[in-house]
Amino acid sequence: MSEKTAPPPAKVDADLLRIAFILVLGTFMATIDATIVSVGIDTLAEDFGASVTEIQWVSTAYLLAVVAAVPASGWLAGRFGGRRTWLAAVGVFLLGSLLCALAWSAPSLIVFRVVQGLGAGLLPATGQALLARIAGRERTGRVISIVSVVPLLSPVFGPLVGGSILAVAPWPWLFLVNLPIGTAAILLARRYVPEVPPAPQRTAFDLRGAALLSPGLAVLVFGLTEVAHGRTLPAALGIAAGLAMLVAFTVHGLRTRATPLVDPRLFTRPPFGAAALALLVLGASVFGTMFLLPLYFQTGRGLSAGEAGLLLAPQGLGAAAGSVLVNRTIDKVVPRTLVVTGIVLIVAGTVPFTQLGHQPPDVVIVSALAVRGVGMAMIGAPVMNIVYSRIEPEHLPRASGALNLLNTVGGSVGTAALAVVLQNRLAARGPDISWAFADTFWWVLGFCLLAAAGATRLPRTHVRKP
Repeated sequence: MSEKTAPPPAKVDADLLRIAFILVLGTFMATIDATIVSVGIDTLAEDFGASVTEIQWVSTAYLLAVVAAVPASGWLAGRFGGRRTWLAAVGVFLLGSLLCALAWSAPSLIVFRVVQGLGAGLLPATGQALLARIAGRERTGRVISIVSVVPLLSPVFGPLVGGSILAVAPWPWLFLVNLPIGTAAILLARRYVPEVPPAPQRTAFDLRGAALLSPGLAVLVFGLTEVAHGRTLPAALGIAAGLAMLVAFTVHGLRTRATPLVDPRLFTRPPFGAAALALLVLGASVFGTMFLLPLYFQTGRGLSAGEAGLLLAPQGLGAAAGSVLVNRTIDKVVPRTLVVTGIVLIVAGTVPFTQLGHQPPDVVIVSALAVRGVGMAMIGAPVMNIVYSRIEPEHLPRASGALNLLNTVGGSVGTAALAVVLQNRLAARGPDISWAFADTFWWVLGFCLLAAAGATRLPRTHVRKP
């Protein structure tokens, strides 16, 4: 099949759209809760009598729990079925949300955020795999292009939603707001989302792999976070221990005769390796930028949290527009073309931020964010469509778990790494705060170029639909 020949587009009917809407509610809650509390850090620190450094663990603990939970999503869905696993994950997330709202101290809130994060880590991967299984190969691309915009919008609108809630209600409502959404998602899923049988061949849970991979990732992110806080010894120990555990997991995954939690060989098989690299770097770019820009707006320009959130909104609007574009073209244009175009747009939208020292006007920043949003929407859905359309249905949960793991790790490790770079540049630049942020955005630009290198290895043709 030539690069210009595409199969006829498959129809996405109302029933499938309804299922997609229901399942995306879980992704929405999980991703927005990663950032919704960021604007409430000062409020929480004041109410609990804790320092900002201590209360920052409310966000860090959630992130570490998400990273730890993602690898198990594939096995759980294969063992118990996608819908059952998804419903259980929503239940755990809601339990954690309720406990967070009832927290009586900073340590209790941090512990309950871990519970919440464990449920959140299972939701995106399980929901995507379940949706792809229900849609079938011929409709996967279009339906994924619809729901994949949610993880792009959530980091943008999370601080804005959090600021709006705190303007009219006390901090427990940052968590209580999840209860009606999650309850509706459970009721709707039980009625409209069909059962998907578990994998025909049940495999034993990879206990050794789980003991190495999830804690290894969490410890590595912890070590990078400690670097950003300037604590040398915990940082060195965390990074060294995390890398050692990940190396041990890779060796275990290559040697074991059983089914590993995440098969390292997946990343050597085209197009999975290139797709994983693209999503890894996309996560670093999206979440890294959403970490840097609010800080810049508030410390470099003196804006309030609400004003910073409004200035970030164009990226979300651009992502929504990009999602519409992808939905209309994903069955007509070769996925690699969409991905490469998306990366080019992200690069173009990132370049102005490397010049923050010159204080570019708001119209330049707003335009750059809108362009970045369109570009980000053009990467996730085509990449997932490439993988999901070329894999057997029974392997979808593990593939989805691996892809979401890479995206999550990219976001968490990328954010932690950029925090370290920013701290070093602030120390080097002194009072030139804007130039320190500009220097850090060169690293974001580097991430984008690395993603471009991986995208060139994606398939040149459409997959043949059965």
